[in-house]
Amino acid sequence: MKQGIDINLWFNNNAEEAVDFYLSVFRDGKITGTEYYTEAGEEITGHKKGDIVTIEFELLGTSFVAVNGGPEFTFSPAVSFSVKCKTQEEIDYYWNKLSAVPDAEQCGWLQDKYGLSWQIVPVILIEMMERGNQEQRKRITEKYLGMKKFIIKDLEEAFDSDGNNRIQK
Repeated sequence: MKQGIDINLWFNNNAEEAVDFYLSVFRDGKITGTEYYTEAGEEITGHKKGDIVTIEFELLGTSFVAVNGGPEFTFSPAVSFSVKCKTQEEIDYYWNKLSAVPDAEQCGWLQDKYGLSWQIVPVILIEMMERGNQEQRKRITEKYLGMKKFIIKDLEEAFDSDGNNRIQK
């Protein structure tokens, strides 16, 4: 077992389904371990011997543990996962695969069908915010606050509205 930090996600008895979904979205993902319930605690947990307790998996190099818990806990937008994208195609891909709650879409944030919140962020937005002057950052912020899914072209136009401040890709 490697030392480090894993992100534990408590699912309502559908951890295996959720992990399969995330592995279908994040093509580099992989399962790194699975633990099963034993007879111990069967009466307390309601799970039978052989049911999955946890699935350890990785997405984009980040370690997660899916807990096959129950309805006691749910996800909150107070915690989100940020996916940094280089192209509009990547943004569109992750947005279309993950977004399941249109009312939750705002400023690059979305919510998936399991209630997890995600931020789908273009790398160039981060670069523009780091390198831009105060006026450029103001224009970009005003632009993205009105967006649901980020559109790189629109962000670049807001940044470059004076015509000579383009970030090199």
